[in-house]
Amino acid sequence: MREPGFSALVGRVAAGLAAQRGGLEVVPYDWGAAHGARLAAGGASLPPRSGTTRGPGSDPGDETTTAWAVLYADPYAELASVAAEAGPVVERPPGTVPPQQHIRALLTALAARGDEPGAEAGPGLARAATGLAAHPLLGPAADAVDPADLAVVAARSLTARLISDALEADSPLVPVGETRDAVTDRIAEALGAPPRGTERGVRTWLLRTAGAAASRAVERRRRALTEAAHPAAGDILRYLSRGAAFRAGLCALVAGLEPPVAVVGHSLGGIIALDTLISAPLPQVGLLVTAGSQGPFLYESGSLPSLEHPEPLPPHVPAWLNLYDPRDLLGHLGAELFPGRVTDVPVDSGQPFPAAHSAYWTNPAVYRHIVDHLP
Repeated sequence: MREPGFSALVGRVAAGLAAQRGGLEVVPYDWGAAHGARLAAGGASLPPRSGTTRGPGSDPGDETTTAWAVLYADPYAELASVAAEAGPVVERPPGTVPPQQHIRALLTALAARGDEPGAEAGPGLARAATGLAAHPLLGPAADAVDPADLAVVAARSLTARLISDALEADSPLVPVGETRDAVTDRIAEALGAPPRGTERGVRTWLLRTAGAAASRAVERRRRALTEAAHPAAGDILRYLSRGAAFRAGLCALVAGLEPPVAVVGHSLGGIIALDTLISAPLPQVGLLVTAGSQGPFLYESGSLPSLEHPEPLPPHVPAWLNLYDPRDLLGHLGAELFPGRVTDVPVDSGQPFPAAHSAYWTNPAVYRHIVDHLP
């Protein structure tokens, strides 16, 4: 946490503790200001954001790429967008083949060809085509748009499913965009679309519509991870490579405090606190509190600087209260790794990830658990 949010967080923590027990002094350790990561060259290592340039040869951002990100997360997102445009059902002349019956027949025929038409994007095309043919959104979508347009939407859905499955399996062989688009065109033609190069009209608009809402969110996530104003990833990397100054600063702060002291750390702060207390005895400290901490994960994966698995916690490490939200993907457990030395306590913020990672300090249960464990 950096300013301006750090001071607000300290005030909130102080108020939360005071509501549970009076007379506690909260002493902040602003390690970010003193030792945190900085982009020393003003961000020269960062590629330009979408829609910006940084000199000759720079390309503007591609909204289509953002739309594909949406489809990888939910291969039926665009289909849902199309289905939402469907109007009231109209009676068709006798003998007319309903559009949904036509596209389902084409999907069934595509599934019968196996995975070969989409092989460059990964296995599973036959299964994906069978699933799409049975999807409840296919009927409304077929009533909403021209069959050729629906063929392209269905093809993008199928290609997105293949790549989504590859990402889920951590495959290192995800195809480049040119190959992805070639697979999509091949599948679209098999489903009745005209060859690539024909005016696409509404098809392009539909893909932009599916991705437009996510574009700003993608940019926000990138800035949160990489820019100097909020260098969370940089702070973690800097600590793991040059953490001695972080630990020395905390030792110096604690050395000037009257016991008993409880060291409370959130996320990377919890890693710093744990690592410091492992590295050297701090007799003033009677309790370590971590919230949303990756310390146990770093230890188990052999990445915690001060202690390598399976070495036990040194005897001088104080009692450890580890708070985690089951929905926080950055919160980890320590009790099984350090039997008898760690108390893991779940706290439910009612928030999904990543909001759950930032909701600990507005949760009254967090303060109750801390106060209950104070020395």
